[in-house]
Amino acid sequence: MFKVTFKFESGEDVTTFAQENENLLEVARKVNVAIDAPCGGNASCGKCKVKILEGNIDSPKTRHISDEEYNGGWRLACVSKVTGDVAVQVPDIASAYRSRMKVADLSSKEEIKIFENAKNDIEAAGIALTNSMGILDIEMNVPTLDDTMPDNERFIRAIKKKTGAARVRLPFQVLNKIARIFRESAFQVRCVIRTSANKDDIFVYDVYPKDAEVVIGGLAVDIGTTTVSALLINMETGKIIGKASAGNGQIRYGADVINRIIESMKPEGSKKLQDAVIKETINPMIEQMCRASGFNPDHIYRMCVAGNTTMNHLLTGMEGDPIRMEPYIPTFYKTNSLFASDIGIRINRDAHIIIAPNIGSYVGGDITAGVLVSMLWNRPEFSLFIDLGTNGELVFGNSDFMMSCACSAGPAFEGGDISCGMRATDGAIEACTIDKETMEPSYRVIGEEGQKPIGLCGSGIIDVIAELFRTGIINPKGKFIREGKRIRHDRYGMGSYVLAFEEEAGSVKDVEINEVDIDNFIRAKGAIFSAIRTMLASLDFDVEMIDDVYVAGGIGSGINMRNAVRIGMFPDIPLEKFHYIGNSSLSGAYTMLLSREAERKCYDLASNMTYLELSAVPTYMDEFVACCFIPHTDTSLFPSCTQE
Repeated sequence: MFKVTFKFESGEDVTTFAQENENLLEVARKVNVAIDAPCGGNASCGKCKVKILEGNIDSPKTRHISDEEYNGGWRLACVSKVTGDVAVQVPDIASAYRSRMKVADLSSKEEIKIFENAKNDIEAAGIALTNSMGILDIEMNVPTLDDTMPDNERFIRAIKKKTGAARVRLPFQVLNKIARIFRESAFQVRCVIRTSANKDDIFVYDVYPKDAEVVIGGLAVDIGTTTVSALLINMETGKIIGKASAGNGQIRYGADVINRIIESMKPEGSKKLQDAVIKETINPMIEQMCRASGFNPDHIYRMCVAGNTTMNHLLTGMEGDPIRMEPYIPTFYKTNSLFASDIGIRINRDAHIIIAPNIGSYVGGDITAGVLVSMLWNRPEFSLFIDLGTNGELVFGNSDFMMSCACSAGPAFEGGDISCGMRATDGAIEACTIDKETMEPSYRVIGEEGQKPIGLCGSGIIDVIAELFRTGIINPKGKFIREGKRIRHDRYGMGSYVLAFEEEAGSVKDVEINEVDIDNFIRAKGAIFSAIRTMLASLDFDVEMIDDVYVAGGIGSGINMRNAVRIGMFPDIPLEKFHYIGNSSLSGAYTMLLSREAERKCYDLASNMTYLELSAVPTYMDEFVACCFIPHTDTSLFPSCTQE
């Protein structure tokens, strides 16, 4: 056995032991050290770089490691074997996906504006913001020698008498505490209940003394492939009590759903993936939100989850392999049978978990929830909904019909497959301009004033590539064609642009974007635009017929729509037709949690939405290849760009 120490720039160390020739990336995964490996550890992405500080490891030189880096001790963790005691440095950028949990400052109106807007839109559409949760005050006769009815029957009869319900259910955790609570409060109590739609069935979640101040908590969670976001709310008022986001702990098993499904099929794989999203991500977020707001997590009695089909299966511990194998059949599209205790969510053990319904193997509940709050279904105009994430999902339609599809955009929009890429958290460049003459960048960094950049998030990547093209630094193929102090070429001729030199950056390396990064992003944006064109063509529509475009996704504080059009990601239509609506998946989960009618509406939308399988459309690949240029091989599709 050899000692392996992982060192971080923050000063924290993680020490463990490994067998001889054990893979370094696997060793890191065992002790929850987050080393970014979007490719799943097959040496194709080059992002799992670590630096040897002491000792040595058996690690071949790969195309992702330059001679200078190799001589400086840099290695790829996924191809490295432990051959002795070793200490390695994990760069800040490598763990940026999940090392930073952000608990929002709710005094900022910007943090809650999108959810207030969603709630207002839903209510304006005639959907009542009421749910099945409530507080019921109950008074019972005190037992005597002449009245020896057991506590549970006394309680159930009192509830039935007051409500008229035919059935009352008491779970074990309530049954276990009523003896003490009843006698401390002279058989006058308050209870948290869920009532069925026909008012005939009541489930009792909790019981309190009669004077207790009771708040019914609810939890809305968006489980993205890269990022997980959550809201803690008051179920009676809809008020947001807490908000948090963090990187999905599953990221170390691969950036995309296919790699994670493959990993889940290994021995104990499903448990590892489930633990990564629940124990390492969701539960710590709940703990942080509750600590910040002084709320007891046991008082969270309902939860709504919106995620893609694969994320839903990995969350529940179900096998995901059938999703990726023809004919692509998941275990479920919708289910109503999950409780917190079933999967180890640390809230009230009897809390019911609502899962936003999936509509296809690659179009999940995050999209149905997003469509719910985008209000496409409530407008006669033709609207396009685009969710930018590891998978790019699209919905087109109006109040009469809706069609959906999904394309494999890859993790580029959330920083994956980009050498300096990261999720939208502190230290990420989220907006950028470049001076055409001097080629000097000006950028905005997420975080407090003075925050130094350590990488690029999705919105920043869009800006940088658009600016590089606008200023003539790169050509339509993404190759560098100008020279300057910020432009470099390695020994193989590959160019790169330095956004922040080491002394300007908040990391141990320069923040730069290279031709491989640009090529990866061109393919990601090409997947989006080709999907738009293919779906519209299947309906005999053209881009000019789009009245509105709603763009969702937590890739930054907003997207420069002009730049997104400039690089050929979005259609060249008037900019006023574009609307950035942020994390619509979380907004949808919030409204489903808060409103029983909104929950039903989401199920209706899923049932009535047509799913288009792009891989079955013969022209899709031709469209995709044509899109892999900036902005496109057919420049007539982007007239406003050619006039600049």
